[in-house]
Amino acid sequence: MTFESLGLSSPILKAIEEKGYKKPSIIQEKSIPLVLKGKDVLASAQTGTGKTAGFTLPILERLSKNTSKGKRPIKALILTPTRELAAQILENVKEYSINLNIESTVIFGGVNQNPQKRKLKSGVDILVATPGRLLDLEQQRALSLSNVDILVLDEADRMLDMGFLRDIQKVMALLPKKRQNLLFSATFSKSIKKLASEFMHEPILVEAAPENSTVDKITQKVIRVDKIRKTDLLIKLISEGKWNQVLVFTRTKHGANRLCKKLEQKNISAAAIHGNKTQGARTKALKGFKDNNIRVLVATDIAARGLDIPLLPHVVNYELPNIPEDYVHRIGRTGRAGAKGEALSLVCVDENDYLKGIEKLVGIKIDSREIDGFEVDPSIPAEDPNPMRKGRGGRNGGKSKSNNRNGKKPNNKRRRY
Repeated sequence: MTFESLGLSSPILKAIEEKGYKKPSIIQEKSIPLVLKGKDVLASAQTGTGKTAGFTLPILERLSKNTSKGKRPIKALILTPTRELAAQILENVKEYSINLNIESTVIFGGVNQNPQKRKLKSGVDILVATPGRLLDLEQQRALSLSNVDILVLDEADRMLDMGFLRDIQKVMALLPKKRQNLLFSATFSKSIKKLASEFMHEPILVEAAPENSTVDKITQKVIRVDKIRKTDLLIKLISEGKWNQVLVFTRTKHGANRLCKKLEQKNISAAAIHGNKTQGARTKALKGFKDNNIRVLVATDIAARGLDIPLLPHVVNYELPNIPEDYVHRIGRTGRAGAKGEALSLVCVDENDYLKGIEKLVGIKIDSREIDGFEVDPSIPAEDPNPMRKGRGGRNGGKSKSNNRNGKKPNNKRRRY
């Protein structure tokens, strides 16, 4: 299979060649012909499988046949959950459309609206947006969605996790009823299938890999260690392994900041990326990491969604996520586009339930070991995940935490991204 055989024209084929891609990935083989035919597509694809090109290439092909003269109305809308992912998608759109007469832009929160408004006023064919800023500018009449022919929901599962369901429904109400709908998600949960049933017309199901599976090229390992010794162990691994680029995940924003400070104290350059950081700070941190000026990027799940870092060799779960699907998204930052990668998880006794949930989801028993000098102290008890339960105490003195080891309750409140 070649990109030419999928039905793409020479200007797009030239752009693909300039990026160095020789043949389409599985998700591209399956989705591109369907999108070109105008079908609604419900696609499940892991991170790093080329799914962005799976919808951007055929959208560009379709729009190139009918570009507007004069002021351009928005013809394709791509909704994403985070700023970083939105910026990455726009970058891909611009790279693939370099030989086409197509205008595109991105809008998201955390930055000045005025440059975005000016670009929208001049007219764009493709708009990449996060839901909050899109609705804000629509209410200000800075844009119109009345001419949208193609809607894409990318990372739809993450948008639902972040509480964007109501915003998505508001956006749907602003779009023409007759349009093409494309939904891309890493997993096909019940909530995703329900959402698809609400707005998609006879969607064709496309799966690039077994549901919820992890990338084959990633080596997954668990290192057992006591919670209080995780930082020292991470420093040892980075220093002795001479890791020059490692992405580390924490569960909280404050935890990310604390870890960065400790790494810097040991002369390991580090930066944090999370929802409390300004967009400028997040962009600067990501650029420094990509340029190898920063060795360690410490991130929370929300901020890291959609990060595309070529040939990233190491991902470390400093803390396991309490939602198993987030583990798949995290480790998918490495092993991208066929490259090899390593995912290490530092697991303390309190995280055993999280690990069991992850292993059940990915369908494998992850190799587990200890490091000499960092052996687990068997006298340390695990915290009770439900300390308020009658007859149970736990080390929190009966105080309840909001995290739920077995998942989380539905939440329609929009979280900071």
